[in-house]
Amino acid sequence: MARMKFVRPRVLVVAVVSVALTLSGCASLPDTSTPEAIGTIGQQPTEPVAPPPAAGAEPSLLLRKFFEASTDPSNRHGTAREYLTADRARTWQDGDSTIIVDKMDFLEEPRSGDEASYTIRATKVAQLASGGTYEPLDGVFEGKARFKRVDGQWRISEIPDGVMMERGLFVKNYRDVALYYLDPSGTKTVPDPRWIAARQDQVADHLLGLLLAGPSPSLAPAVRSQFNDKISMIGPVTKADGRTSSVGVGPGGIRVDFRGLAGMDAKDRKLLAGQVIWTLQNADISGPYVLLADGEPLDEQFASGWTTSDVAELNPLANTLNDVGLHAIRDGGLVAVKDGILTPASGYFGGVRNVRSVSLSSDGTLVAAVVDTGRQAPDPTSALMVGSYDGTAFPVAEGGMITRPSWAPDDGSAWAVIDGARVTRAVRDTSLVSVVDVDATAVSSIGKITELRLSRDGVRVAMIIDGKVYIANVIPGPAGYAITNPRAVPTGAGIARSLDWSTSENVVVALDATEIPVVMVSIDGSRLEMLPNRNLTGPVTVVDATTTSEYVADARAVFQLTNTDAEADRNWREVPGLSGLNAIPVLPG
Repeated sequence: MARMKFVRPRVLVVAVVSVALTLSGCASLPDTSTPEAIGTIGQQPTEPVAPPPAAGAEPSLLLRKFFEASTDPSNRHGTAREYLTADRARTWQDGDSTIIVDKMDFLEEPRSGDEASYTIRATKVAQLASGGTYEPLDGVFEGKARFKRVDGQWRISEIPDGVMMERGLFVKNYRDVALYYLDPSGTKTVPDPRWIAARQDQVADHLLGLLLAGPSPSLAPAVRSQFNDKISMIGPVTKADGRTSSVGVGPGGIRVDFRGLAGMDAKDRKLLAGQVIWTLQNADISGPYVLLADGEPLDEQFASGWTTSDVAELNPLANTLNDVGLHAIRDGGLVAVKDGILTPASGYFGGVRNVRSVSLSSDGTLVAAVVDTGRQAPDPTSALMVGSYDGTAFPVAEGGMITRPSWAPDDGSAWAVIDGARVTRAVRDTSLVSVVDVDATAVSSIGKITELRLSRDGVRVAMIIDGKVYIANVIPGPAGYAITNPRAVPTGAGIARSLDWSTSENVVVALDATEIPVVMVSIDGSRLEMLPNRNLTGPVTVVDATTTSEYVADARAVFQLTNTDAEADRNWREVPGLSGLNAIPVLPG
């Protein structure tokens, strides 16, 4: 199964943020400016094209070609170093940083004989941190480039350390991948998005090296890995039959031998296999996957090679809708939607008429809802109710405004935000429910939280804070949970109204914009897709999603968008039974 991406080339967009820049000296963008997405990838990356410097070329052309050559990291950016003088080639620290910018401007200064100088200016978009982690950036880059004639040819004698490239070249020469680690319970895989520049026959070795090196620093406290610093690879990664050519290209599988697994039991070895297999599979590297430990099969049961079905329980793209099915809020009560027929839920939530928002647990047995108390401010106007699907419910918290609840995947807790700042967990244990606050200092200090949704692996949380989208990590600890490391994710024009997780890498966002009411964004902020707007009538007020479909409520009805439809047929369609009704879609999670 190829890696599911939300990208479709004919609906690609690049977020553009209009910022007035005053460039004098080393200017910088204001702290409140919004980072930009670099665009979207819908094709296999092309091979980097980095020609050596042409004889007789002028400095301005050489400078632009130098930055083009900088997209090829092979041999420590060997081709780019050919544009430098011998002294600068020896001292240029290409590993200092990798900055992605908008269009570069070169401002020539007065030329003197065999020397030339340029001021380089560009708006920063992002940086690639260690291991290829994409981090959106604000600000302006400004630096100097100086040239000298060497044996009649211009060469760069002074250039800032680090690599810089325009976003178009980045998109052309880098590709997005994901390393897979484990949630704290060891039952789910968690993506760690990365960007790499490597030929397809080098990708397997590159990915496994990154996987063994461990998760990105911001994600590390939230996940676990079966790999540690005592585990390494023995020899090169090959095809399953031992061939060393075209590894990871086409059929033929993969063979990799690990050192340092002595003492690891069968359960942990299977988790390790899951990390390897899903990391490779979702980079379009097919099996069988022959995994060895010190030359012997990792598990004798799979001596001839593992397949994705052998670790299917760790599939990061598993559909979570299962048998629960679509539900909706209609006339203030919870109804099941099947074959165009609306059936009230059998318990408390199907018989009331004051439900504002509701969420179902992943298995559909539990319900958390925000209801209207019937009171007027300053008394609490909203209450958080928790109960069973076919039984009773009782209030666990009150407030002036409570966000739509979100169920944690495993521990039976429903999360919600009270009055824009207090994040709580309603934890159900048999017939009792306790309410525990989450340490949300890192996000409540940003602004008012109006939406909070837990990812299906439970490791991340997507939020709307003051109309902007943020992704943060969920860290378990002895004193409870904490939300840490919030990162703004660009969504283009418009204020965010609602969001939900599509996959563990992508979030669907409903905006108040008329022309682009729904977008899909990646959790690292690198990619943005405008979803079709045909048939929708703004405003879109609520979005809910599975790995295969998105559901929204607009001014007229509830609509569904199916990701597997052909591009020409991919439009919002009214959900049978909810056509022409003022209703809100409800899915598990």
